[in-house]
Amino acid sequence: MGNRATIVLDKSEVDEIEEETGFTPSQIARLYNRFTALDKSGSGSLSRADFLRIPELAINPLGDRIVHSFFKGCPDDQVNFRQFIKVLSIFRPARRNHDPVKNTWQNKLKFAFQMYDLDEDNKVSVDEILTVLQMMVGVNIPDDQLQSIAERTLQENDKDRDGFITLEEFLTAMETSDVDNRLSLRFLS
Repeated sequence: MGNRATIVLDKSEVDEIEEETGFTPSQIARLYNRFTALDKSGSGSLSRADFLRIPELAINPLGDRIVHSFFKGCPDDQVNFRQFIKVLSIFRPARRNHDPVKNTWQNKLKFAFQMYDLDEDNKVSVDEILTVLQMMVGVNIPDDQLQSIAERTLQENDKDRDGFITLEEFLTAMETSDVDNRLSLRFLS
């Protein structure tokens, strides 16, 4: 296609990605095609703007937070294919007899926790809960009602009463949730 950079995955790289992520070779190929379609510059990496062109992310009230998760540890604000697919592997439904470390319920919940941990200090405050609730519901619920929900959420889950929900408290609160179904992308199967 014109002057687009062509990056080809060789079999050994596909094998490594499969081992790291649990995606099948055909899933890796589909994700690679999606990645290259998003890479409008042909540079072999994606910017935040590339992600925000994804319609589902653009309309998602937490789209910015989700996009932010792809850029953790990327000092140049660019995501290559390996980084892209590693983050997506969190959303891969568990496969029988093959469940790489990346796809545990704990890692899915850590990802969910990071959506709330806006200042990245490994704890969630009532203000962070309120901010995320406001992102999710907009003006559909009055602020005083959202404040009450945020305060009740903190109170119910802050077991050590320090005014924050830690990752451990979050994991405990969510241990009975069906996180694999709620944080999985079935279209990759």
